Amino acid sequence: MKFSITKKEILYLTVSHLLLFLVTAVSKRHPQIELFEVLTFVLYSIGAFVISFILLPRFYTNKRMFEIITYSIILIFSIIVVEELVLEQIFYPDNRGKSLNIYTVLQVFPKVMMLVGFKLIWDSLMIRNENEKLKDLATQSELQFLQSQINPHFLFNNLNNLYSYALEKSDKTPEIILQLSGLLRYMLYECKEEYVSLRKDADQLSNFISLNELQIEDRGIVTFNTSENLNEYRIAPLLMIVFVENAFKHSVSSLSKDIKIIVDINVDKEGKLQFACKNSYSESTNIDSIANGIGLVNVKKRLDLIYKDRYSLKTSAKDGIYHVLLNIDL
Repeated sequence: MKFSITKKEILYLTVSHLLLFLVTAVSKRHPQIELFEVLTFVLYSIGAFVISFILLPRFYTNKRMFEIITYSIILIFSIIVVEELVLEQIFYPDNRGKSLNIYTVLQVFPKVMMLVGFKLIWDSLMIRNENEKLKDLATQSELQFLQSQINPHFLFNNLNNLYSYALEKSDKTPEIILQLSGLLRYMLYECKEEYVSLRKDADQLSNFISLNELQIEDRGIVTFNTSENLNEYRIAPLLMIVFVENAFKHSVSSLSKDIKIIVDINVDKEGKLQFACKNSYSESTNIDSIANGIGLVNVKKRLDLIYKDRYSLKTSAKDGIYHVLLNIDL
Protein backbone atom coordinates (compact mmCIF):
# COMPACT_ATOMS: atom_id res chain seq x y z
CA MET A 1 0.00 0.00 0.00
CA LYS A 2 1.49 3.31 -1.10
CA PHE A 3 1.21 6.40 1.05
CA SER A 4 2.72 9.86 1.06
CA ILE A 5 3.77 12.00 3.98
CA THR A 6 5.46 15.38 4.14
CA LYS A 7 8.17 16.61 6.49
CA LYS A 8 5.70 18.95 8.16
CA GLU A 9 3.30 16.06 8.78
CA ILE A 10 6.10 13.93 10.23
CA LEU A 11 7.04 16.76 12.59
CA TYR A 12 3.40 17.33 13.59
CA LEU A 13 2.74 13.63 14.27
CA THR A 14 6.02 13.22 16.16
CA VAL A 15 5.32 16.17 18.45
CA SER A 16 1.67 15.18 19.04
CA HIS A 17 2.67 11.57 19.82
CA LEU A 18 5.38 12.68 22.23
CA LEU A 19 3.00 15.03 24.02
CA LEU A 20 0.40 12.29 24.45
CA PHE A 21 3.07 9.90 25.69
CA LEU A 22 4.38 12.37 28.28
CA VAL A 23 0.88 13.22 29.47
CA THR A 24 -0.07 9.56 29.96
CA ALA A 25 3.26 8.13 31.11
CA VAL A 26 4.48 10.77 33.57
CA SER A 27 2.69 11.62 36.81
CA LYS A 28 3.52 12.79 40.32
CA ARG A 29 3.43 9.22 41.63
CA HIS A 30 5.50 7.88 38.74
CA PRO A 31 7.78 10.68 37.47
CA GLN A 32 10.19 8.19 35.90
CA ILE A 33 9.61 6.75 32.42
CA GLU A 34 9.89 2.97 32.23
CA LEU A 35 10.95 0.97 29.18
CA PHE A 36 7.68 -0.96 29.31
CA GLU A 37 5.70 2.25 28.81
CA VAL A 38 7.90 3.25 25.89
CA LEU A 39 7.46 -0.10 24.14
CA THR A 40 3.71 -0.23 24.66
CA PHE A 41 3.32 3.32 23.33
CA VAL A 42 5.41 2.40 20.27
CA LEU A 43 3.03 -0.54 19.82
CA TYR A 44 0.03 1.85 19.99
CA SER A 45 1.70 4.16 17.46
CA ILE A 46 2.24 1.27 15.06
CA GLY A 47 -1.41 0.35 15.36
CA ALA A 48 -2.47 3.97 14.74
CA PHE A 49 -0.11 4.09 11.74
CA VAL A 50 -1.72 1.00 10.19
CA ILE A 51 -5.23 2.40 10.67
CA SER A 52 -4.36 5.92 9.49
CA PHE A 53 -2.12 5.16 6.53
CA ILE A 54 -3.35 1.76 5.35
CA LEU A 55 -6.90 0.91 6.44
CA LEU A 56 -8.53 4.33 6.08
CA PRO A 57 -7.02 5.23 2.66
CA ARG A 58 -7.82 1.77 1.28
CA PHE A 59 -11.38 1.31 2.53
CA TYR A 60 -12.82 4.73 3.46
CA THR A 61 -12.74 6.11 -0.09
CA ASN A 62 -14.98 3.19 -1.11
CA LYS A 63 -17.21 3.65 1.97
CA ARG A 64 -16.33 0.16 3.17
CA MET A 65 -16.87 0.92 6.84
CA PHE A 66 -17.41 -2.71 7.83
CA GLU A 67 -13.88 -3.62 6.72
CA ILE A 68 -12.41 -0.62 8.56
CA ILE A 69 -14.15 -1.52 11.82
CA THR A 70 -13.39 -5.24 11.52
CA TYR A 71 -9.69 -4.84 10.78
CA SER A 72 -9.32 -2.11 13.42
CA ILE A 73 -10.83 -4.40 16.09
CA ILE A 74 -8.52 -7.24 15.03
CA LEU A 75 -5.54 -4.88 15.13
CA ILE A 76 -6.36 -3.51 18.59
CA PHE A 77 -6.99 -7.04 19.87
CA SER A 78 -3.57 -8.04 18.51
CA ILE A 79 -1.96 -5.12 20.35
CA ILE A 80 -3.63 -6.22 23.58
CA VAL A 81 -2.40 -9.79 23.08
CA VAL A 82 1.19 -8.63 22.49
CA GLU A 83 1.08 -6.35 25.52
CA GLU A 84 -0.48 -8.93 27.83
CA LEU A 85 1.21 -12.14 26.67
CA VAL A 86 4.60 -10.78 25.59
CA LEU A 87 5.60 -7.47 27.15
CA GLU A 88 4.01 -8.00 30.57
CA GLN A 89 5.48 -11.50 30.69
CA ILE A 90 8.91 -10.01 30.13
CA PHE A 91 8.72 -6.96 32.42
CA TYR A 92 6.21 -8.09 35.10
CA PRO A 93 6.27 -11.87 35.24
CA ASP A 94 5.52 -12.00 38.96
CA ASN A 95 2.41 -9.81 39.09
CA ARG A 96 0.72 -8.32 35.99
CA GLY A 97 2.01 -11.11 33.77
CA LYS A 98 0.18 -13.79 35.70
CA SER A 99 -3.32 -12.92 34.45
CA LEU A 100 -5.16 -10.99 31.79
CA ASN A 101 -6.20 -7.48 32.83
CA ILE A 102 -9.42 -5.94 31.47
CA TYR A 103 -7.90 -2.52 32.18
CA THR A 104 -5.57 -3.07 29.23
CA VAL A 105 -8.55 -2.98 26.85
CA LEU A 106 -9.73 0.32 28.36
CA GLN A 107 -6.22 1.73 27.99
CA VAL A 108 -5.30 0.57 24.49
CA PHE A 109 -8.44 1.55 22.59
CA PRO A 110 -8.66 5.27 23.56
CA LYS A 111 -4.92 5.83 23.10
CA VAL A 112 -4.88 4.29 19.63
CA MET A 113 -7.98 6.28 18.65
CA MET A 114 -6.39 9.49 19.92
CA LEU A 115 -3.30 8.82 17.84
CA VAL A 116 -5.51 8.16 14.80
CA GLY A 117 -7.34 11.38 15.63
CA PHE A 118 -4.11 13.39 15.32
CA LYS A 119 -3.75 12.14 11.75
CA LEU A 120 -7.40 12.91 10.95
CA ILE A 121 -7.01 16.45 12.29
CA TRP A 122 -3.98 16.98 10.05
CA ASP A 123 -5.83 15.61 7.00
CA SER A 124 -8.80 17.85 7.76
CA LEU A 125 -6.57 20.93 7.92
CA MET A 126 -4.85 19.99 4.65
CA ILE A 127 -8.18 19.43 2.90
CA ARG A 128 -9.38 22.80 4.16
CA ASN A 129 -6.22 24.49 2.85
CA GLU A 130 -6.60 22.78 -0.52
CA ASN A 131 -10.22 23.87 -0.74
CA GLU A 132 -9.19 27.46 0.00
CA LYS A 133 -6.55 27.29 -2.73
CA LEU A 134 -9.07 25.87 -5.20
CA LYS A 135 -11.55 28.55 -4.23
CA ASP A 136 -8.95 31.28 -4.81
CA LEU A 137 -7.98 29.70 -8.13
CA ALA A 138 -11.61 29.57 -9.23
CA THR A 139 -12.04 33.22 -8.24
CA GLN A 140 -8.96 34.27 -10.22
CA SER A 141 -10.12 32.25 -13.23
CA GLU A 142 -13.53 33.89 -13.09
CA LEU A 143 -11.97 37.35 -12.82
CA GLN A 144 -9.77 36.65 -15.84
CA PHE A 145 -12.78 35.42 -17.77
CA LEU A 146 -14.81 38.52 -16.91
CA GLN A 147 -11.92 40.81 -17.83
CA SER A 148 -11.45 38.99 -21.14
CA GLN A 149 -15.10 39.73 -21.89
CA ILE A 150 -14.67 43.43 -21.13
CA ASN A 151 -11.67 43.94 -23.39
CA PRO A 152 -13.23 42.67 -26.66
CA HIS A 153 -16.44 44.54 -25.79
CA PHE A 154 -14.50 47.79 -25.45
CA LEU A 155 -12.42 47.10 -28.58
CA PHE A 156 -15.49 46.35 -30.68
CA ASN A 157 -17.14 49.68 -29.87
CA ASN A 158 -14.03 51.74 -30.56
CA LEU A 159 -13.15 49.97 -33.79
CA ASN A 160 -16.59 50.98 -35.04
CA ASN A 161 -15.72 54.61 -34.27
CA LEU A 162 -12.37 54.27 -36.00
CA TYR A 163 -14.04 52.74 -39.06
CA SER A 164 -16.47 55.65 -39.31
CA TYR A 165 -13.69 58.24 -39.23
CA ALA A 166 -11.63 56.25 -41.72
CA LEU A 167 -14.56 56.22 -44.18
CA GLU A 168 -14.79 59.99 -43.85
CA LYS A 169 -11.01 60.28 -44.26
CA SER A 170 -11.00 62.48 -41.19
CA ASP A 171 -7.80 64.17 -40.02
CA LYS A 172 -8.63 62.87 -36.56
CA THR A 173 -8.08 59.24 -37.57
CA PRO A 174 -4.34 59.18 -36.60
CA GLU A 175 -5.19 60.68 -33.20
CA ILE A 176 -7.84 58.02 -32.63
CA ILE A 177 -5.41 55.25 -33.58
CA LEU A 178 -2.77 56.63 -31.20
CA GLN A 179 -5.16 56.89 -28.26
CA LEU A 180 -6.67 53.48 -28.96
CA SER A 181 -3.16 52.00 -29.16
CA GLY A 182 -2.31 53.42 -25.73
CA LEU A 183 -5.45 51.99 -24.20
CA LEU A 184 -4.88 48.56 -25.71
CA ARG A 185 -1.28 48.55 -24.48
CA TYR A 186 -2.53 49.34 -21.00
CA MET A 187 -5.11 46.56 -21.15
CA LEU A 188 -2.78 43.93 -22.57
CA TYR A 189 0.35 44.53 -20.50
CA GLU A 190 -0.50 46.45 -17.34
CA CYS A 191 -3.94 45.09 -16.46
CA LYS A 192 -2.65 41.56 -15.86
CA GLU A 193 -1.99 42.52 -12.25
CA GLU A 194 -4.79 42.22 -9.72
CA TYR A 195 -4.34 45.89 -8.75
CA VAL A 196 -2.88 48.88 -10.59
CA SER A 197 -2.09 52.45 -9.64
CA LEU A 198 -5.28 54.46 -9.27
CA ARG A 199 -3.56 57.42 -10.92
CA LYS A 200 -2.54 55.33 -13.92
CA ASP A 201 -6.05 53.89 -14.23
CA ALA A 202 -7.49 57.42 -14.07
CA ASP A 203 -5.02 58.61 -16.71
CA GLN A 204 -6.12 55.86 -19.06
CA LEU A 205 -9.71 56.77 -18.30
CA SER A 206 -8.89 60.33 -19.34
CA ASN A 207 -7.41 58.95 -22.55
CA PHE A 208 -10.56 56.94 -23.12
CA ILE A 209 -12.75 60.00 -22.55
CA SER A 210 -10.71 62.03 -25.04
CA LEU A 211 -11.07 59.23 -27.55
CA ASN A 212 -14.84 59.07 -27.21
CA GLU A 213 -15.23 62.82 -26.96
CA LEU A 214 -14.44 62.96 -30.68
CA GLN A 215 -17.88 61.47 -31.32
CA ILE A 216 -19.63 64.32 -29.57
CA GLU A 217 -17.72 67.24 -31.11
CA ASP A 218 -19.98 70.29 -30.71
CA ARG A 219 -23.06 68.38 -29.54
CA GLY A 220 -22.29 68.59 -25.84
CA ILE A 221 -19.83 68.91 -22.98
CA VAL A 222 -17.70 66.29 -21.22
CA THR A 223 -16.17 67.07 -17.82
CA PHE A 224 -13.57 64.94 -16.03
CA ASN A 225 -12.33 65.77 -12.51
CA THR A 226 -9.94 63.92 -10.19
CA SER A 227 -8.48 64.57 -6.74
CA GLU A 228 -4.74 65.08 -6.28
CA ASN A 229 -4.00 62.06 -4.06
CA LEU A 230 -4.64 59.22 -6.52
CA ASN A 231 -0.97 58.17 -6.58
CA GLU A 232 -1.28 56.85 -3.04
CA TYR A 233 -3.82 54.13 -3.88
CA ARG A 234 -4.30 51.04 -6.02
CA ILE A 235 -7.45 49.66 -7.63
CA ALA A 236 -8.58 46.69 -9.70
CA PRO A 237 -8.13 47.74 -13.35
CA LEU A 238 -10.89 48.48 -15.85
CA LEU A 239 -13.71 49.02 -13.39
CA MET A 240 -14.51 52.71 -13.86
CA ILE A 241 -14.01 52.67 -17.62
CA VAL A 242 -17.06 50.44 -18.07
CA PHE A 243 -19.39 53.03 -16.55
CA VAL A 244 -17.90 55.82 -18.65
CA GLU A 245 -18.16 53.74 -21.80
CA ASN A 246 -21.79 53.09 -20.96
CA ALA A 247 -22.42 56.82 -20.44
CA PHE A 248 -21.01 57.73 -23.86
CA LYS A 249 -22.80 54.94 -25.62
CA HIS A 250 -26.27 55.83 -24.38
CA SER A 251 -25.88 59.60 -24.48
CA VAL A 252 -24.60 59.63 -28.05
CA SER A 253 -27.14 57.08 -29.28
CA SER A 254 -30.18 58.79 -27.73
CA LEU A 255 -29.36 62.54 -28.04
CA SER A 256 -28.40 64.69 -31.00
CA LYS A 257 -27.51 67.74 -28.87
CA ASP A 258 -27.14 68.98 -25.28
CA ILE A 259 -25.11 65.93 -24.32
CA LYS A 260 -23.66 66.17 -20.82
CA ILE A 261 -21.23 63.69 -19.30
CA ILE A 262 -19.59 64.38 -15.94
CA VAL A 263 -17.02 62.04 -14.37
CA ASP A 264 -15.56 62.62 -10.90
CA ILE A 265 -12.92 60.54 -9.07
CA ASN A 266 -12.15 61.42 -5.45
CA VAL A 267 -10.46 59.62 -2.56
CA ASP A 268 -11.00 60.86 0.98
CA LYS A 269 -8.50 60.82 3.84
CA GLU A 270 -9.70 57.39 4.96
CA GLY A 271 -8.84 55.83 1.59
CA LYS A 272 -12.40 55.53 0.32
CA LEU A 273 -12.90 56.04 -3.39
CA GLN A 274 -15.96 57.90 -4.63
CA PHE A 275 -16.49 57.52 -8.34
CA ALA A 276 -19.42 59.37 -9.88
CA CYS A 277 -20.53 59.31 -13.49
CA LYS A 278 -23.50 61.28 -14.82
CA ASN A 279 -24.78 61.38 -18.35
CA SER A 280 -27.77 62.87 -20.06
CA TYR A 281 -30.07 60.63 -22.08
CA SER A 282 -33.42 60.71 -23.78
CA GLU A 283 -36.19 59.61 -21.44
CA SER A 284 -37.65 57.58 -24.28
CA THR A 285 -34.58 55.31 -24.04
CA ASN A 286 -35.06 51.90 -22.50
CA ILE A 287 -33.38 52.27 -19.08
CA ASP A 288 -33.24 48.50 -18.58
CA SER A 289 -30.86 48.22 -21.53
CA ILE A 290 -28.57 50.78 -19.86
CA ALA A 291 -28.48 49.02 -16.49
CA ASN A 292 -28.14 45.48 -17.83
CA GLY A 293 -25.53 45.76 -20.57
CA ILE A 294 -22.76 43.17 -20.89
CA GLY A 295 -20.11 45.51 -19.49
CA LEU A 296 -22.14 46.52 -16.44
CA VAL A 297 -23.11 42.95 -15.60
CA ASN A 298 -19.46 41.92 -15.73
CA VAL A 299 -18.17 44.84 -13.66
CA LYS A 300 -20.73 44.06 -10.92
CA LYS A 301 -19.47 40.47 -10.80
CA ARG A 302 -15.88 41.67 -10.60
CA LEU A 303 -16.74 44.04 -7.77
CA ASP A 304 -18.40 41.19 -5.87
CA LEU A 305 -15.37 38.95 -6.33
CA ILE A 306 -12.65 41.49 -5.56
CA TYR A 307 -14.18 43.88 -3.01
CA LYS A 308 -17.08 41.82 -1.62
CA ASP A 309 -18.56 43.90 1.23
CA ARG A 310 -16.08 46.77 0.76
CA TYR A 311 -18.01 48.56 -1.97
CA SER A 312 -21.40 50.02 -2.76
CA LEU A 313 -22.85 50.69 -6.18
CA LYS A 314 -25.92 52.82 -6.77
CA THR A 315 -27.55 53.80 -10.04
CA SER A 316 -30.47 56.12 -10.66
CA ALA A 317 -32.27 57.67 -13.61
CA LYS A 318 -34.24 60.87 -13.14
CA ASP A 319 -35.07 63.92 -15.23
CA GLY A 320 -33.01 62.74 -18.18
CA ILE A 321 -29.85 62.13 -16.11
CA TYR A 322 -28.44 58.67 -15.49
CA HIS A 323 -26.27 58.64 -12.35
CA VAL A 324 -23.76 56.02 -11.22
CA LEU A 325 -22.17 56.28 -7.77
CA LEU A 326 -19.49 53.75 -6.86
CA ASN A 327 -17.81 53.77 -3.43
CA ILE A 328 -14.87 51.45 -2.70
CA ASP A 329 -12.85 51.07 0.47
CA LEU A 330 -9.40 50.88 -1.08
